[in-house]
Amino acid sequence: MSMPAATETTTHGSRNDREIVDAKVIVTCPGRNFVTLKITTRSGVYGLGDATLNGRELAVASYLQEHVVPNLIGRDAGRIEDMWQFLHRGAYWRRGPVTMSAIAAVDVTLWDILGKMANLPVYQLLGGRSREGALVYGHANGRDIAEASDAVGRFIEQGFLAVRAQCGVPGVKKAYGISNAKGYEPAESELPLETVWNTPRYLEVVPQLFEQLRKDHGNQVELLHDVHHRLTPIEAARLARDLEPYRLFWLEDSTPAENQKSFELIRRHSVTALAVGEVFNSIWDCKHLIENQLIDYIRTTIVHGGGITHVRRLADFAALYQVRTGFHGATDLSPVTMGAALHFDTWVPNFGIQEYMFHTEETDAVFPHDYVLRAGRLHVGDTPGIGVDIDEKLAAKYPYAPKQLPIARLEDGSMWDW
Repeated sequence: MSMPAATETTTHGSRNDREIVDAKVIVTCPGRNFVTLKITTRSGVYGLGDATLNGRELAVASYLQEHVVPNLIGRDAGRIEDMWQFLHRGAYWRRGPVTMSAIAAVDVTLWDILGKMANLPVYQLLGGRSREGALVYGHANGRDIAEASDAVGRFIEQGFLAVRAQCGVPGVKKAYGISNAKGYEPAESELPLETVWNTPRYLEVVPQLFEQLRKDHGNQVELLHDVHHRLTPIEAARLARDLEPYRLFWLEDSTPAENQKSFELIRRHSVTALAVGEVFNSIWDCKHLIENQLIDYIRTTIVHGGGITHVRRLADFAALYQVRTGFHGATDLSPVTMGAALHFDTWVPNFGIQEYMFHTEETDAVFPHDYVLRAGRLHVGDTPGIGVDIDEKLAAKYPYAPKQLPIARLEDGSMWDW
């Protein structure tokens, strides 16, 4: 008995329905800058993708507008894999944060469109739920240890099960991760703010911080810390060893990872869990780290890692080596990326944790979304697609405002890793 010939219906979108007829780049600054791609099909269904690259937003916006958008018109929005290959393999100059952020914007947009046409949330397209909610961690910080401990306590009171803790370093002004009254946003000036760094003082205060946090808050809460690439491998090994008694969930970005083999030294000296990768753009950036089990969590985010299509491959590769995901999720990523990330988190078998910082009320108004925080976990809704929209009229009221990330120097004036 032969199967009847396949027919395309408007329920799932015919090729004509899926034809891309418009693509535009929206730049808005409701508290901070975001770059959003909106693709519309002939059927009127549209999707959104985030292309924000903190401090270099207009570079990605220009790449999209000048080089990518002209190639989208007339193409089939349902050919997600082919589109990814076209934008990646078809570009002689591959990879890098600008290119991969632009590709990610297109990719997430197409997944959003597919979900809407199929009348399914994206996590269902990926294979359905692996969990009911994504464990998240918040950012607690203070000018000194006591203030940081108080901040951790407030997150626990809000129901957070995991908290990243940072504190000021004695004698160091503008230490990384320490917020002002309006919350932590490092890109605060049109030209890079120059900060000063002192490694010995940092290495002395961090173990003291976590010793106090365990005394004040016990062992039930998961604690995390971000070094932000500021240590050499041997310094990172020392810190990881010194923090072992306080059982960190992870030590993040302990040393720059351009030389992936540098993590071998840290592993030889400590069993503290290691996370890295928010600045990675492809699977090749972490190949050695993963296949040699030098890290425990991969932080590469959907928006800077080429979208759902590419990060899915990265996550599957990581799963072979018992490495779990831990997506970057600071406020330099719009709710569009958070929505896409949470659909991915809901599905991916080797999920670890999701970073989560509260967006401003203005940002939440520009990007209405269906994900909600309950008892320390973020939950996605069942809205078809990624469950995030954009109010374009409201977005237009917040024009782009030039902002760059800080830089760091040592006390003798030498440039250092910020």
